[in-house]
Amino acid sequence: MSILTRRNFILSTAATLPLAACGNGIGSDAGQRIDSRVDSAINFMHTNIPYTRELSENAQGVLVMPLITEAGFGFGGGYGRGALRINGATVDYYSSAQATVGFQIGAQQYAHALFFMTQDALRDFRYSSGWAAGADIQYAVNREGGNLGTSTTNLLSPVIGVVFGQAGLIAGATVEGQRYTRILP
Repeated sequence: MSILTRRNFILSTAATLPLAACGNGIGSDAGQRIDSRVDSAINFMHTNIPYTRELSENAQGVLVMPLITEAGFGFGGGYGRGALRINGATVDYYSSAQATVGFQIGAQQYAHALFFMTQDALRDFRYSSGWAAGADIQYAVNREGGNLGTSTTNLLSPVIGVVFGQAGLIAGATVEGQRYTRILP
């Protein structure tokens, strides 16, 4: 092997090794892990917030993020991965990221689900290059000791968000300001 060929071989190998560490979904079981976590989150949500069953049945699609982790000390952020389900089947995987600035200290974890109640809302979500949750989401909140505070008017909202399973020291979990991006797990 000549010096030039050997050098090219070493350089190409050195360039390939870091890329091999990046999981692009080929031969990975990351999708199965996400689906398993989504199944657990859905079971937890339906058991603890019974009205979400009706939301699921009426929704055109449901994005379930089984674990979002947020932390902050002045500046903060959050990240999680989940799946979009249509008729109970996973059709896409998504990541959720959020950056925050302001008075904050602590960390928390929670799950959330976005119920796309109209075909237009689901289409806008699926075909955007990066969908950001905004003020147009109607939140259905679990009242202490009662059922989910949702009415027929909420069922007509294009997107309904449910946050559940909160644990940690930052108050006020919300999906507002989170950006969702389609991923290959």
